[in-house]
Amino acid sequence: MSQTGCSAEGMEPFALRVIGDSMEPEFQDGHIILVDPGYPLLEGVYAVIKNNGEYIFGQFYKDDSEGWVRYLNPDFEAVKLESGFEVKGVVTQRNGRKRKDIKRYDYSS
Repeated sequence: MSQTGCSAEGMEPFALRVIGDSMEPEFQDGHIILVDPGYPLLEGVYAVIKNNGEYIFGQFYKDDSEGWVRYLNPDFEAVKLESGFEVKGVVTQRNGRKRKDIKRYDYSS
């Protein structure tokens, strides 16, 4: 399994808007996610990954030696990560229109 991107020095966190419902109910269409390229890709993190030229956002997991991205919405099938996929970053916070929509993700425990 190959991966690049997360350990690159000098990369700053960035924000993206969630489009679609593949990650509902945790991430709704329109939520803003903060993505940190410095976080390691660990099992269970929410990540933005470039796979076969396409950017995808989902939950990372491993099955034997293969990496996968799964979506929280059961209507969407998991995506197998191809050799040479690039990790763009790990989601560290979710923001919405209301204060109650703010949530931080701590993957250290």
